[in-house]
Amino acid sequence: MRISVIGCGYLGAVHAASMAELGHEVVGVEVDERKAELLAAGKTPFYEPGFDELLARSLASGRLTFSSQMSAAAGAQVHFVCVGTPQKRGEYAADLRFVEGAVASLVEVLQPGELVVGKSTVPVGTAARLAEVVMEKVPGALLAWNPEFLREGYAVQDTLHPDRLVYGVPAGDTRAEALLDEVYATIVAAATPKVVTDYATAEMVKTAANSFLATKISFINAMAELCEATGADVKQLADAIGHDDRIGRKFLNAGLGFGGGCLPKDIRAFMARAGELGADQALTFLREVDNINMRRRIRMVELAREVLDGSLLGKRIAVLGAAFKPESDDIRDSPALNVAAQLQLQGATVVVTDPAAVENCKAQWPQLDYADSAEEAARGADAVLLLTEWKQFRSLDPAEFGKVVKQKRVLDGRNALDRDAWEAAGWSYRALGRRHAG
Repeated sequence: MRISVIGCGYLGAVHAASMAELGHEVVGVEVDERKAELLAAGKTPFYEPGFDELLARSLASGRLTFSSQMSAAAGAQVHFVCVGTPQKRGEYAADLRFVEGAVASLVEVLQPGELVVGKSTVPVGTAARLAEVVMEKVPGALLAWNPEFLREGYAVQDTLHPDRLVYGVPAGDTRAEALLDEVYATIVAAATPKVVTDYATAEMVKTAANSFLATKISFINAMAELCEATGADVKQLADAIGHDDRIGRKFLNAGLGFGGGCLPKDIRAFMARAGELGADQALTFLREVDNINMRRRIRMVELAREVLDGSLLGKRIAVLGAAFKPESDDIRDSPALNVAAQLQLQGATVVVTDPAAVENCKAQWPQLDYADSAEEAARGADAVLLLTEWKQFRSLDPAEFGKVVKQKRVLDGRNALDRDAWEAAGWSYRALGRRHAG
């Protein structure tokens, strides 16, 4: 099929290359000319494992091209809208200007019988409104909503081998489903679970899933707060309750909590939309989920001060990790950077290192100091904070690493280190929600 992908940021670029991998002829439309040129040259504007290779293959096949002009989308049978929906400044609600602008531009080249497919995460009710715009401007054109479920660090796998497909389609119209089945023929043939539903349900799937995951993370972090008050150990608590298959162990790792460009803004937009619909009481619990998550960052700074004998002033602190999660260079709403900035504001000298995110950090947080390696960051440090659980940091040899620091004090903000090994190497180990010696 001939497919267009409107918006070639993180979601759109991965989707465009993946659709070409599946055998389709794909044009990615990106209004940022520089970004379009970089992608066309095979240069990736973000870090995502496996994407460089996928992009190179797709471009070499001749099936993938990029353009900064919407006219390039003309003639495609299916048009995927993959633009961002950031949080509005000063509000919880999602900013839909980019989605609305993309659809408004797309209908100028759209033809009857073609399908517009929304993949952006939007408030419920958006698809129905955009469907009216599409059908009014181009009678016979269709709109479907096909939410994405990408995990940063696993985006290529999640696009080519998703755990489910969700189609939000017009009631009683089978054409949209048939076209999407043709796009995803390889994935459908692999017996991937498929849910065909209405617009509203499809829009809610992503935000409901993210809200559930955020709630689970904040639940175990609330338990960590209680563990600190009672002397209990949150890791052992999580292990114990995780054996219940109704609960499961995934997403029960207490620590700094969630960040990034999805979970925080999605749960806030979900609350905002519920309020607009007069159903705000249904989601009031998400406000506390958000509050618990933010409290963990404050507690991490307090714990650092406690470990450093009651004062951060003049202390040298190494921060391992800046991205909001490992295998990503995304620093949006990063708990690690939030903690690093707070430590510096309170008088510490903070040196940050990250395998992928340092360049992004330098652009947005120039006031912090940066290092190329964990050893360089930790040289002469009074304390080391693990704030993003990259494999490179989890696999550090605590005995060798201990030779570069001034004081062997480690704060494990992700409960990701082997506590016994670090303590055996002479380190004072502290972590959120964990018992500590003395």
